[in-house]
Amino acid sequence: MKIIILGAGQVGSSVAENLVSEANDITVVDTDVERLKAMQDRLDLRVVVGNGASPQVMRQAGAEDADLLIAVTASDQTNLCACRIAQTLFNLPTRIARLRSLDYADYPQLLDDDNFAVDFSICPEQEVTDYLERLIAFPEALQVIEFGKGRVTMVAVRAVGGGPLVGLQVKAMREHLKGIDARIAAIYRRNNAIIPDGNTVIEPGDEVFCLAASEHIRAVTAELRRLDKPMRRIMIAGGGNIGYRLASSLESRYELKLIEHSRLRAEFLSSHLHKTLVLAGDTTDEMLLEAENIDDMDLYLALTNDDENNIMSSLMAKRMGAGRVVALINRKAYVDLVQAGAIDIAISPAQVSIGSLLAHVRRGDVVAVHSLRRGAAEALELVVHGDRKTSKVIGRRIEEIGLPEGALIAAIVRRSEMPVTIALSEQTVRETHDMVIIPHHDTVIEPEDHVIVFCCSKRLVARVERLFQVGFGFL
Repeated sequence: MKIIILGAGQVGSSVAENLVSEANDITVVDTDVERLKAMQDRLDLRVVVGNGASPQVMRQAGAEDADLLIAVTASDQTNLCACRIAQTLFNLPTRIARLRSLDYADYPQLLDDDNFAVDFSICPEQEVTDYLERLIAFPEALQVIEFGKGRVTMVAVRAVGGGPLVGLQVKAMREHLKGIDARIAAIYRRNNAIIPDGNTVIEPGDEVFCLAASEHIRAVTAELRRLDKPMRRIMIAGGGNIGYRLASSLESRYELKLIEHSRLRAEFLSSHLHKTLVLAGDTTDEMLLEAENIDDMDLYLALTNDDENNIMSSLMAKRMGAGRVVALINRKAYVDLVQAGAIDIAISPAQVSIGSLLAHVRRGDVVAVHSLRRGAAEALELVVHGDRKTSKVIGRRIEEIGLPEGALIAAIVRRSEMPVTIALSEQTVRETHDMVIIPHHDTVIEPEDHVIVFCCSKRLVARVERLFQVGFGFL
């Protein structure tokens, strides 16, 4: 695809890095010459210096024959204006805009073709907030991902000695979880990927990706480690967009304290948050943390815009007795450095939000893409279309499909109909519901199945997509 990316910040550079590796023709537009030069030195792409909302700059970037515009600058106005220009002047087919403000969600008509002409909008801050909420709901998990409109959940868990399944073979899970169908999609041992079979032994320290229907995932997680007690007391460091959104969502269910460096911003937060104790101060102030009983906190979240500040305050909070610490870190090198050390979870905002963008770039009907293990692996939810003649997967058993080594069909969500009798009228109607299937080698793929595929390496993604594409015979 020929893709134009407006904005060379954290989101834009992360998108460019992912898409360049998949042999797309990428042009990045930004006003920051040094940032563009650094990106061009590192990646095989074109750069254009200028304002992305300028028709001349858009033409220079190749908008006349581009397939996709991804407007992810820090300015909502620039992104919206660029989408309008791309549609009106260049008839650019697909336009994606990053919108940081919550206001636009209340007025979706502003994004239709008669107005700003935005095909898809994304909000990385909201996606990171949702991601953090899932981690809080599963305190023992390293990553929590949902598929099939929430019907299927995948969690990454560090196996701990003493867990019922730790030290046993994977096939023992069926006996332990009577009546529950689950799948261990992959195991990462000392950073090496293992696609397990029934004889694979789970060892302490393994990073295990397990998947099941959402209502059963806690029981599966409990097999790999003792379940942590539910969170009650949470401290948030940083009252920016993410910190504020998270506090607004959590304050009715948890005891919250929020530390904000800017006194002006702290006053804004205290007037808009109703049950959160807002403190104006430095998140690396040891005396402040001690005075606010950091050792009583079940969770400490470092969510400022400063990577070094987040790392230092998280390390300090952990040393002073906080139960679990999570740090938001933009620089990928820092994430890899601190993960699995004293900091329990290091989160890269760009890696969390990249999935919603990739879902619109992937070939075939891709519903969701989730980046795993900080971009090393990927999980996709694909909708299967066609019939046996036009599809390489429909009507075939999984063992016949020929998935590349390192890729696994982990689950299927299938729409099915059930006859239901209405008591008063004795009338029978058919209701549809989504059925979760943990497939085996002889499971047959049907049309319109939502198939969840785990790829232990990003290199496998293109081959998996080609496998699920519909042939030319399908109309």
